[in-house]
Amino acid sequence: MLPQSVAAALEQVFAEPVGVVIVIEHSRYARLHRGMCATTRPNRILLAISGAAFAADPDLLLHEYFHVLRQWRTGHLTRWRYVVESARCGYWNNRYEREAREFAAGALELYRAVASGGP
Repeated sequence: MLPQSVAAALEQVFAEPVGVVIVIEHSRYARLHRGMCATTRPNRILLAISGAAFAADPDLLLHEYFHVLRQWRTGHLTRWRYVVESARCGYWNNRYEREAREFAAGALELYRAVASGGP
């Protein structure tokens, strides 16, 4: 699904294989989340957009892979916890979204360097 160069750059950033994550483009379920490009579940990224558009957006890539690899996979994120946190704080301010945005912002430079053939 992802171009090899994108997967290799993600693996450098996350320091683990990303091929186990299933990316589903043009997901009806993802499109139900109005205004969102993607939603995640354990080992899955469901896209409302195309895989090509996803692969071309490093910030979105890092954000969604962070949800899957660092939140779902560790058990830190569950559906129930996400719903409760969103009800308490809203989408933008819930801790899962804040953590993913912060990670993506911090990893973007490394991702771009690796994806362009750098370190």
